[in-house]
Amino acid sequence: MAPTVPQPRTPVERRDPVRQWYENGLGWATVPGPGPVRLVTGLRFDVLELPAEAGFAALRHLGPKAPVALCGETMRLLVGAGSADELPGLLDWLEWGDIPLGLTAVGAGGRIDAPTPPGWSGSRGAAVWLRPPEPGCEVEPTLPALVSLASVGRGGTAHHSDPAVGSDLVRLVDTAATQCHRVRLRRRSRQPLAFS
Repeated sequence: MAPTVPQPRTPVERRDPVRQWYENGLGWATVPGPGPVRLVTGLRFDVLELPAEAGFAALRHLGPKAPVALCGETMRLLVGAGSADELPGLLDWLEWGDIPLGLTAVGAGGRIDAPTPPGWSGSRGAAVWLRPPEPGCEVEPTLPALVSLASVGRGGTAHHSDPAVGSDLVRLVDTAATQCHRVRLRRRSRQPLAFS
């Protein structure tokens, strides 16, 4: 009987360590394929995008563990999945709906460039974490989201049983919209006046 020779092994695919950090360390979905790593939104989180100048002013309204990224002049605030769908209605309800703020959301079916993991060197101009997510920790409980009516107390304030939970989405959107409007007014006042 002739000895059986095993089939040649398929070479192990060399995986991008950034992709592995997101997929294995955080459990976040990434867009398959070559090129820069992109994160899929709408599954574990959505993203509010606003001018970085406005975003820095809004940061004090986020819980200390809510992840925040910076990509050039745009700040990305991670919020609860499904929040992107709520943004237009919230802006209307808060009476910001008719004002161009530069405040947008990326939700289900969206993608964002993955920020460079903390402590890693990235390419110039790449997105970076200002407040990175913690590997091995569930991100969802730390994200601002709509609170249920049962969690709203007298005076319209939300009461969270966990102090690490970020402020509710309504408060965050109102703060972000206010800061975006202030930035817009400041930029407008810097423009020279046009006279006929």
